[in-house]
Amino acid sequence: MSLAHYVTLGRSGLRVSPFALGAMTFGNDPGGAGTSVEESERILETYLDLGGNFVDTANFYTNGHSEKILGDWFAARPGRREHVVLASKFFTNMHPGDPNGGGAGRSSIRAQLRETLRRLNTDYLDVYWMHNLDRHTPIEETMSTLDDLVRAGTIRYVGFSNTPAWVTARAQTTALLRGWAPLIALQVEYSLLARTVEGELAPLAQDTGMALVPWSPLKNGFLSGKYRRGSAVTDSARAEFVGGPSDDEFRVIEAVADVAAEAGVSSAAVSLAWLRSRPGTVVPIIGARRLEHLTANLAALDVTLTDAQIARLDDASAPALSYPAALNGDMATMLQFAGTTVDGRQSTVYPPLLASDVRY
Repeated sequence: MSLAHYVTLGRSGLRVSPFALGAMTFGNDPGGAGTSVEESERILETYLDLGGNFVDTANFYTNGHSEKILGDWFAARPGRREHVVLASKFFTNMHPGDPNGGGAGRSSIRAQLRETLRRLNTDYLDVYWMHNLDRHTPIEETMSTLDDLVRAGTIRYVGFSNTPAWVTARAQTTALLRGWAPLIALQVEYSLLARTVEGELAPLAQDTGMALVPWSPLKNGFLSGKYRRGSAVTDSARAEFVGGPSDDEFRVIEAVADVAAEAGVSSAAVSLAWLRSRPGTVVPIIGARRLEHLTANLAALDVTLTDAQIARLDDASAPALSYPAALNGDMATMLQFAGTTVDGRQSTVYPPLLASDVRY
């Protein structure tokens, strides 16, 4: 497989590479990972030259410098931007002291978009994500504003990030009933070390045809292969901020390392390949502080895990999902199907039914 083996992003007409390039690292400004303009441009150019076409950023990454680095690069290369799926996000307030500078209200969305388009040197975005839930704005106001922008042509498609499933479902239902632009994808934290998305958001996405676009697919680099129990990590820009893995996380990291050794590939490649094996359309965002990080992660395109390897990783990383997930798993299958196999899923029989033939 290559970056030029495109997939359709949700229920849309948009085709994207199997890995998106995340630009959160672009720029030496505060909040980034310390990637110079020159190295950021090398990373971007390599990704695009290899057939990649999906680039993701946000208005506040490195205080807006991430967007400007992208905008300057495309402005210097006429004709390239039109062949790239360019995505950014709104929500974060860039203006201390202004209560209307951020969030998801009508005026703030429009103001944030104007600034994003200016920095990106473009007159439209292919995907515009709501970065976080705005609890102070009616979701109808947010969705109608985004629909207005789609109709005006300044954004093409809409997605949510870091938003609860119940809000996402309400927003999507409202959009469909009112004929507004629907959500086509959800950007979520998802990795072998962060699987709670499987409780609500992942099933919602699969049921409604929305794609999942995971951020931090290597969980702050914990799944990169650099972390070993009892060893210090020196080549990490995030280590001083996020600390090291817990004992439970190390158990997953070690399971990944075992599979990687068995397959003759890196831990990062195994972790990214596992994500791409999940149900539905899953397009992980790979970030890179240096060019070699990008090329190392792209090796995952050539990795296909066996069913046995996937099962081992699933078991090692099984998440504790919140109520009522447990009641709707094996227990519900047992109560519903009573020992039969339906759609490939086996069930057992409720024990009291086996203890007696009496029925009332």
